[in-house]
Amino acid sequence: MGEIQLGHHKIGDGHPPFIIAEMSGNHNQSLEKALEIVDAAAAAGAHALKLQTYTADLMTLELDTGDFFINDPNSLWQGQSLYRLYEQAYTPWEWHKPIFDRCRELGIIPFSTPFHPTAVDFLEQLDTPFYKIASFENNDLPLIRYAARTGKPLIISTGMATLAELEQLVNAAREAGCKDLILLKCTSTYPASPLDSNLRTIPHLRELFQCEVGLSDHTLGIGAAVASVVLGASVIEKHFTLSRADGGVDSAFSLEPSEMKLLVAETRTAKEALGVVHYGLSDKEQSSLKFRRSLYISKDVQDGERLSEDNMRIIRPGYGLSPKYMEQFLGQKVFKPIKAGTPVSWSLLQRE
Repeated sequence: MGEIQLGHHKIGDGHPPFIIAEMSGNHNQSLEKALEIVDAAAAAGAHALKLQTYTADLMTLELDTGDFFINDPNSLWQGQSLYRLYEQAYTPWEWHKPIFDRCRELGIIPFSTPFHPTAVDFLEQLDTPFYKIASFENNDLPLIRYAARTGKPLIISTGMATLAELEQLVNAAREAGCKDLILLKCTSTYPASPLDSNLRTIPHLRELFQCEVGLSDHTLGIGAAVASVVLGASVIEKHFTLSRADGGVDSAFSLEPSEMKLLVAETRTAKEALGVVHYGLSDKEQSSLKFRRSLYISKDVQDGERLSEDNMRIIRPGYGLSPKYMEQFLGQKVFKPIKAGTPVSWSLLQRE
């Protein structure tokens, strides 16, 4: 599996996890706040900032009854219509350029999730380096094919998709020209419980579809995201806000700046800590040898005296022979005086 280039970052086994800060609707319809979110994401060390590109009209019908009204008492968005929710959460298209410009000034990669082919066309004008397909659109094969035809990398969330649907979307993307595909394991509940995250799916997805795999994480905190790195996730996406107290459609399950900074640091640490299968003393452990136990003369021993548990002990530091040789020395006669604190070696038993 080769490396994938996302902007100026490489994605793959030999590289740190790629962290995406998802702004979503956390700007609460303020461009000033949107730019502050960009600044905070860059300062926290996120590698990319993601927008969502749609209008309410591209998402649904302007109806507030029946299937178009959210009645689920467990939903963060209960009591409003789909249309009003999308009106509240969408990012005005005229904001995209100033947001992209601010990202590029700060060295963070701007990109977006298009929810309609017209959004892809719009984002092409902004030179978007790659695209993300949301879980709720992963069954929209025409949209996937349209984005794939740009020839740019595709990141696709897998929430709710069956294995058969995943095969269809992967085939659709590849047949339309996508050469660099990243699947994000995703649980499409808001917030998601760690019990529903099923992170063990990550290596299975990688093996099954022979592509890079990451995590679009809606759990609270960073634990699930850090754990996903151990299972091979190379891309992590988390919703991001300046403060959950500000409210907004996604704020309840978004990270704040200090938490995003911690996510960047701890996922990198987790990746570095994986290492390789290794046993025994490493080069950097050489200086720690002195804290191991070994055999030492514990009392002055006279010429001709025999070694015993009274004058020889297993203690720190570790510069004497290994404790496993204790039995071989007990009862042996020495042929020279030996001072307490002398590390035991085979030469102590030799005649001079």
